[in-house]
Amino acid sequence: MRKGILLLVFLSALLFIKAQDYSNYRPSATLVNDLVHTKLKVSFDYPNEKLLGEAWITLKPHFYTTDSLALDAKGMVIEKVTLNGGKSLKYSYKNSKIKVQLDKNYKKDEQYTVYIKYTAIPSEVTQEGSAAINSAKGLYFINPRGEEKGKPTQIWTQGETESSSCWFPTLDTPNQKTSQEIYMTVPDKYVTLSNGTLKSQTKNSDGTRTDYWKFDKKHAPYLFFMGVGDFAVVKDKWKNIPVDYYVEREYEPYAKQIFGDTPAMIEFFSNLLNYPYPWDKYSQMVGRDYVSGAMENTTATLHMEKAQQKPGQLIDENSWESVIAHELFHHWFGDLTTTESWSNLTVNESFANYSEYLWFEHKYGKDKAEEHRREERQSYLLGGDNFPKDLVRFHYANREDMFDAVSYQKGGLILHMLRNYLGDEAFFAGLNNFLKTNEYKAVEAHQLRLALEEVTGKDLNWFFNQWYFSNGHPKLKVTYSYDEAKKSVKIILIQTQDPKFQFPLDIDVYENGKATRHQVWVKATESNTFELPYKTKPQLVNVNPDHIILSEITDEKNTENYIFQYKHSPEYYSRIIALEKLADVQTSNTQALETLLNAAANDKFYGIRIFAISKLDETNPGVKQKSSSILEKLASSDSKTLVQAEALKQLAKINASQYAGLFKKLSASPSYAIKAACITGLLESDKTAAQEIVTSIDDQNPGEVLLSAIVKTAIVNKDYSRLETISKNILELIAKSESQEEANTYFEIIRTIMSGDYPQETRNVIDSIVRIYPQVKNYSNFTELLRHVMEGAYQLKQQALSSEPDNQSLKDQVEYISKAIPKLK
Repeated sequence: MRKGILLLVFLSALLFIKAQDYSNYRPSATLVNDLVHTKLKVSFDYPNEKLLGEAWITLKPHFYTTDSLALDAKGMVIEKVTLNGGKSLKYSYKNSKIKVQLDKNYKKDEQYTVYIKYTAIPSEVTQEGSAAINSAKGLYFINPRGEEKGKPTQIWTQGETESSSCWFPTLDTPNQKTSQEIYMTVPDKYVTLSNGTLKSQTKNSDGTRTDYWKFDKKHAPYLFFMGVGDFAVVKDKWKNIPVDYYVEREYEPYAKQIFGDTPAMIEFFSNLLNYPYPWDKYSQMVGRDYVSGAMENTTATLHMEKAQQKPGQLIDENSWESVIAHELFHHWFGDLTTTESWSNLTVNESFANYSEYLWFEHKYGKDKAEEHRREERQSYLLGGDNFPKDLVRFHYANREDMFDAVSYQKGGLILHMLRNYLGDEAFFAGLNNFLKTNEYKAVEAHQLRLALEEVTGKDLNWFFNQWYFSNGHPKLKVTYSYDEAKKSVKIILIQTQDPKFQFPLDIDVYENGKATRHQVWVKATESNTFELPYKTKPQLVNVNPDHIILSEITDEKNTENYIFQYKHSPEYYSRIIALEKLADVQTSNTQALETLLNAAANDKFYGIRIFAISKLDETNPGVKQKSSSILEKLASSDSKTLVQAEALKQLAKINASQYAGLFKKLSASPSYAIKAACITGLLESDKTAAQEIVTSIDDQNPGEVLLSAIVKTAIVNKDYSRLETISKNILELIAKSESQEEANTYFEIIRTIMSGDYPQETRNVIDSIVRIYPQVKNYSNFTELLRHVMEGAYQLKQQALSSEPDNQSLKDQVEYISKAIPKLK
């Protein structure tokens, strides 16, 4: 599962990520009975949001003889329990468990089938909600009564962590594996999606249709999936395997632009792992109101609606490409081999996280992959309370706590270190060994170590003990001394953290513009000293040039060193760090500014050009004078639209009126990033022109960058013609505000909505608050803010009603808010 982007922004900004909880030991679930096969027949009561189900569950004792069975079943009405549809079985149902007395003692490997007729009522599920899902209901009805204008009616499921048992009885633990078949009866106008292959479709006399989906291989219950709705199905393939994209019809023309790299990804990952894609199809569906990013349900991935993009967004970049790769890679790491317990989540999520790097490296090259790795590193380092958490941890307050920047970002960074230590050939051969040895099984991190050790012959306990079963990372202070007589440089590394780490470390020594790379071994001691030879005094000593070692380094380089480092180091990390340091002295050091401007104009990687542009201090007259002509050229002619957009933003800071003509001209660009930058620039000098551009945009779902510019224009010009679209996205815009001033403009929109008769817009804002609240309910600052917004909305709407006491629409809005307030508890 790829965590929701919105959630990560909230939590990173708040820095309230919870530390490891040592109060509860979390063992793997004890295996008394093993799932063998699950057969389901389901239909849906849309108005009442219920599932009517029948389940045939085939099991066998794991080892010990047993005469009983305990199944997970949350929020259900149980009507009947029998032995394979025949003999009635005694059972009790309480505390979300069906306890069944079997008809006899069953011995190891002796199979039996239990039949259960039931009704699933997800609204009655009381289990603690996931940090990524608004509540762990398992089964979600989206606009089931068609009451929300412009919103499709859909059904989708979300099983991770243990919510599949909200819609069918099962043993809801990740160390169970079962094959499955599902008969889904739905209105004939809808399409369905589930795991495996669609075997048949039968039309019924009542206007419904029954689709039969069959999945013959074994996977964990949390990976079961159902999706229902009015989707366009765009067909693709990899070799002879169907690859389909389920999108809303508005996005049908663009589905292959969004998801079309999927076959190439399957090919790449299959070759890289030397293990062909192991399933019979691969489908991807986009669901409304899904807030967890995406979920790797076997052969049937579900994405949040942000995955759907228009050409104006895709011309800038496919912002969902990394998520598409992430969920696909789970089909080896997570679906084929599955974490035995949530404590070992790293064997799922760390690999999926690292696959994003692997794909970017393959498709775009090293710099793009390294840029992505830097973003992941920053996500981990932002949350200081993550540092005491082990990657594999058997103590936590709630299993949802495992879905954090340690399991994801830090785990991916650790795999990158492991890959570089072992070498590519050994690393990927080891992964192949791990997959083949453990296919269709539940696994722990120890089995990964053993698979890599078997291939490489290396003992890896030292690596796993400090990176998997311990916590933190090296914090290094680096000093240098040169001995001209001995022609050597002494590098002293002080580890300031506890515990101390051991690791291989690269050090580049530059002479005459060229680097000699030395690899040294840092011992797990406070101080390490290395003496490296040279012929002429080095122009630069660069420690950890690729930043392969996850660490924080304090170095004593000067401005001259950083100028040299940018100009001569090929590594992305070395260049970006040099520019970051040079940006700090750009107003006082001419050479630093010239280097920054050169990077903005000429760096081979567009990401560094964007970074350099963003670091220009346009409040300084000298910077303005030297940068304006360069920025004008970049804004008009850079090969990357995102570079153009960043240059336009800086030109607006220099003199928005002076560049109004350029903003108007470039606003015709098909790029939404450029268009947004032009609109924002014109708002500073010609708000009428900005409004004209916004009025000409006919896309009602333009994505957050352009939507942000539209919102700002609406506020400045008091034009609320797009208020409904704005209201659906307002909280996300607030979360991604770059300043308090920008956030205040969005809060002003909420005040406008709540002060007037805006029924759908009011519902959109309130629904967003209710949906987001469970994500942050453990973080008091943000929950307090959401409650304040909700209470303020109620007061403003009451004031509006007091001015029009007979307005039924306002009465309904007041009631809607009043019913939502108790949900923020």
